[in-house]
Amino acid sequence: MKELTVLSGKGGTGKTSLVGAFAVLAENKVMIDCDVDAADLHLILKPEVKETNDFYGLNEYLINRDICIECGKCEELCRFKAIDNFQIDVISCEGCGICFLACPVSAIETKGRICGQWFISKTKYGPLVHAKLGIAQENSGKLVAEVRKAAKKMAQKKGISLVITDGSPGIGCPVIASLSGTDLVLIVTEPTVSGVHDLERILDLCAHFKIKSLVCINKFDLNLKKTREIEELCKERKVEVAGKIDYDPIFTKALIKGMPVVEFSDGETSRRIKTLWENIYEKLNV
Repeated sequence: MKELTVLSGKGGTGKTSLVGAFAVLAENKVMIDCDVDAADLHLILKPEVKETNDFYGLNEYLINRDICIECGKCEELCRFKAIDNFQIDVISCEGCGICFLACPVSAIETKGRICGQWFISKTKYGPLVHAKLGIAQENSGKLVAEVRKAAKKMAQKKGISLVITDGSPGIGCPVIASLSGTDLVLIVTEPTVSGVHDLERILDLCAHFKIKSLVCINKFDLNLKKTREIEELCKERKVEVAGKIDYDPIFTKALIKGMPVVEFSDGETSRRIKTLWENIYEKLNV
């Protein structure tokens, strides 16, 4: 089983649109949406939810006043100032558990906190595992790990040879959780100042984890100078530019219709995406 993870150093590069296209072009695969903070792959793939699971993040802590001796140790140690008058403010509490460990009479009680949900769904293109983190909830990286674990378990059970993961933008915790252990990363960038800067950061991240990377330059024709800069950067880093896609309003039209672009149109842009996928599939050696 092989896993392709599609990332971007910044949002809005067209990453999810490409993953939606790969869902059409690839065979015998499971799709994952690891952008749990702002999932949107389901808008293209239109999943039918078959299984819903609660996600438990950091624990919630309460002070049992019947046991509490009001020594003040918990309030003294709480770096988030979440304890006042022997009451824990659940909004300020970060769930670190120092109060639970420090209480001399075990007056701190803990219970699981539901921080979101993850889903196993059916689409016309194959199974999709996706999630939704609750509003203002933490632990997106843990939820990403949970989703990936469920998808790989499904792939092994059904004999599926390929996992395609739509990662979060940026280089933070959910990105690291979706990146670690993958076989190949496709980084989608664009020819802008911020695009080049964020591409450098995510290339550094992939190099740190020693994961092979490919780059796709989306909307490459909007700034040919920056496109050449990206190509030079990739050449220096010995990273292959697997494809270049020109700016095409067909992406927006496909999104409005809620369809993958290669299913919506068979024009030049779709042909470029198909060539990109062929290059990726060859590198994956499924």
